[in-house]
Amino acid sequence: MKIAIIGGGPAGMMAGIIASRHGQVSLFEKNEKLGKKLYITGKGRCNITNNKDISEFFPALVRNPEFLYSAFYQFTNQDLQDLIPLTFKVERGDRVFPKSDKSSDVISALEKMLREAGVQVYKNTPVLDLEKKGHFLLKTKEGTQAFDRVILATGGKSYPVTGSTGDGYGFAQKFGHSLVPLRGGLVGILLKDSFVKDLEGLSLRNVSLKAQGDGKLSLFGEALFTGQGLSGPIALTMSSYINRWEKVDLVLDLKPGLTLEKLDQAILRDFQEGQNKEIQTILAGRLPHRLVDVFLSVLDLDPHQKVNETTKAERRRLVEGMKNFPLHYGGLDKLDHAIITSGGVDVKEIDPSSMESKKVPGLYFCGEVLDLDALTGGYNLQIAFSTGHLAGESVGKGFEKS
Repeated sequence: MKIAIIGGGPAGMMAGIIASRHGQVSLFEKNEKLGKKLYITGKGRCNITNNKDISEFFPALVRNPEFLYSAFYQFTNQDLQDLIPLTFKVERGDRVFPKSDKSSDVISALEKMLREAGVQVYKNTPVLDLEKKGHFLLKTKEGTQAFDRVILATGGKSYPVTGSTGDGYGFAQKFGHSLVPLRGGLVGILLKDSFVKDLEGLSLRNVSLKAQGDGKLSLFGEALFTGQGLSGPIALTMSSYINRWEKVDLVLDLKPGLTLEKLDQAILRDFQEGQNKEIQTILAGRLPHRLVDVFLSVLDLDPHQKVNETTKAERRRLVEGMKNFPLHYGGLDKLDHAIITSGGVDVKEIDPSSMESKKVPGLYFCGEVLDLDALTGGYNLQIAFSTGHLAGESVGKGFEKS
């Protein structure tokens, strides 16, 4: 049996390694090297998976978690670490990295496994066309080859410089598959507020970002102001949940550890201890220095106003501003800048027990080309490896059935 795999990212490489047990495999990669996007994951260190029990992965899956039960349990995070011949380490949040801290070591290990499995790898070879006339006919610049089975592992559309330009979506649609509209996942939040330029680079720790609109969401942790809006862990996570909302209202709770009443009492004590001080001086003990002037400007309060001249209503406005600092949502940063693509081939048209198309026998999908995405922490790569493994394992069974 001849098997073609289109795409040499983590899903495609894994699919190739496993599919080689069932036939002669050819892997086609448009770039000059395999795993180009994998190389930059985890800031070049490759957060390959998470070490939690596989049952604990599902709350971290944003799109279609139920679709992944077969894939995850058939090839778990522990199976992945056992299969790849490297030493791994576990860091904060149960994130798993190669001990060397080099994503290139993960890619090299996978490439070696492909070679040992006898997979024919074609680099610098984009697939120009794909059709089915009995066999699958796959066209490249070298000509057309016939295959019994095809696995599409072409990735999404985020980070197009790595080759993720959405080629697989075109092939999927050609074969009658539906696409769930693409959105950025794990991407920066844009704000209409002009003050963001003044706060660029400011990191806020232990804050809560709250969204209300088509749903309700509150996330606690760290946020980072950029020249255009918000980034950092809680903003990136929130983007994956709100990227299909029509209406979004955002506020920052700068003191989530205190209730409104407790914070009011704390500010009142500050005022009593520094009655002759300016408001901005008092607030500098409660907020990051760079935020104080912006904060007071948004609340329309004079930073030079003395504490003993401040009314109870103005103090209350300060306290409520700290608990609900308004941000004006301007959408999400563009898909090109997203860590992951949300949306893609509709999983309702894919058999979750095999990754085979329900529309075209012998055509399989895996990885980011599907409408699957997750939070940061190694979960997205596990999706790629688990679905790639299942597709690679299933091609043999599919051939026996036909």
